[in-house]
Amino acid sequence: MENKNIANNLFLLQRNESNALGYNENFLKHSYDVDFDILGKAYEGTGRAYAKLVLAIENNTCTSDNCEYERKQLDILKKAPGMSIAFMQELFSQLEEVESPNFDPNNNFKYTVANSIIRERPGFSKNYGYDVRLRLIDDGSQEMIFTGPLFERPLIINSMALESLSQTGTTIVAETPDINKLMLAILPQVGLFEPEMVVDGELTPNAEIAEEFMLRNVDGTFDYKIIDIGNGLGRNVLQFDMDKIERKAMPFVNAEIAGILSSEQSAVALWNVYLAQGSSVEEDDQMVQNANAASKSWSYEKDLPLDQSKKKKFEKSFIDYFMNNYIKQFITDRLPTVTEDAAVFDLEEAKKAKAQKFLQDNKLT
Repeated sequence: MENKNIANNLFLLQRNESNALGYNENFLKHSYDVDFDILGKAYEGTGRAYAKLVLAIENNTCTSDNCEYERKQLDILKKAPGMSIAFMQELFSQLEEVESPNFDPNNNFKYTVANSIIRERPGFSKNYGYDVRLRLIDDGSQEMIFTGPLFERPLIINSMALESLSQTGTTIVAETPDINKLMLAILPQVGLFEPEMVVDGELTPNAEIAEEFMLRNVDGTFDYKIIDIGNGLGRNVLQFDMDKIERKAMPFVNAEIAGILSSEQSAVALWNVYLAQGSSVEEDDQMVQNANAASKSWSYEKDLPLDQSKKKKFEKSFIDYFMNNYIKQFITDRLPTVTEDAAVFDLEEAKKAKAQKFLQDNKLT
């Protein structure tokens, strides 16, 4: 099912975003009927039904004791129009998530089809066999029924079921959190930066990891790593205490992870779109469609609720993504804060001097 969802969703999204139909003469020469008249058809005949109920109550010709059934149906009809509007707004809003730039194509592709019908996308008209209708039910709930060639059977969504899910924070289409927004929100909180480098909850453009996280020699000087910059030249770069950085940052990162896992469908979406393959921010930005989990995808139908092993995988991948893509930029090839130590030097001479110093420090000469 997962591969089928990915294949169908990517095909549908590409089709809906394509300009190809603008060059299809066969498509251009026809008119297309997208007047589904959802509310008109749903309420056809309800006026007569309403009047009949009123008369039965007034004339005491009800079929139930004390007109209980008739009064209930009358109340349902009174509330129905408002319920229909609220139901449609909520459903259409959730379906619209399929158009999000970081939409997880592992979601049920039927919702992408349903959204295409609602948004009147080319190729999803009544002429192509698609339809959507609203049905009022005696129990007071309502059903939205989608039909068409891409549905193996009608897709039916009940208003009470949708409302029940919404009250628990569950949606029928999983929203993929903005991972860049998440990570940038964590950075100022982790305690790695000087207080003056955090303004209004955001890092300043010149933010740097505090000196307390830099490695130092026994004599208190900074412990540098020498890098080769070519042509026999080198320069010093700072080294960082990664254990200390992780100990400081992890409580804040783990708190964010716990928050995400409290909505497991969001965690699955985040895993499928960003975390499973351990891709970089640059790779994610260049992807035509974020669907990088492929065979490593987690299924909304089969893998929820997440077992402990998957939660552990999610936690590790989230931490790796944070460290590799957001902390690494602050510690890679960072030049010394001491001006004279930042100068370019002869690489060979520096290596000899460093070796000599090592021998002296260890009293080997």
